[in-house]
Amino acid sequence: MLAQAGARADCLRRVGMTFLYFAYGSNMLTARLRARCPSARIAGTGNAVGSDLAFSKASKNGSGKATLITSADAVTPGVIFEIASAELRALDRAEGLGVGYERLDDFIIRNVATGASVSVTTYRATVTDDALMPYDWYLALVIAGARRAGLADGHIERLLQIPPSRRS
Repeated sequence: MLAQAGARADCLRRVGMTFLYFAYGSNMLTARLRARCPSARIAGTGNAVGSDLAFSKASKNGSGKATLITSADAVTPGVIFEIASAELRALDRAEGLGVGYERLDDFIIRNVATGASVSVTTYRATVTDDALMPYDWYLALVIAGARRAGLADGHIERLLQIPPSRRS
């Protein structure tokens, strides 16, 4: 049954009905992503090799949101979701495409379960400020998503060490 579901998902992706999305910030929390893209389902976990996680994307509220920055020795884990292609524009709006984030449609990650390289869609900040910090509630969403996805303890420990900014 699982093999049939996987084959069906592969077929839908080939005909452009779905796409794979790599979440590394608050969208790792499935409920948060499904509020934006109801079809989202977890397809696995992956690693962005050569990318580090930073909270340096300026948000409308003055806090730092998650982004990936190029760093040769870094590996950032995240969650791979399969989403209906019809919901891509909703995800673009939620992510602020063109207003702080750019969409990368051919971003290569390594699937944790298979070791295979996978082409996914993800978002990266266009302007960053290293002085920014995430609000405590936002960081809590990222940590909850990482825990629920079963990401490595070392990654979760790293997230727990980030000093959050208190929302006023």
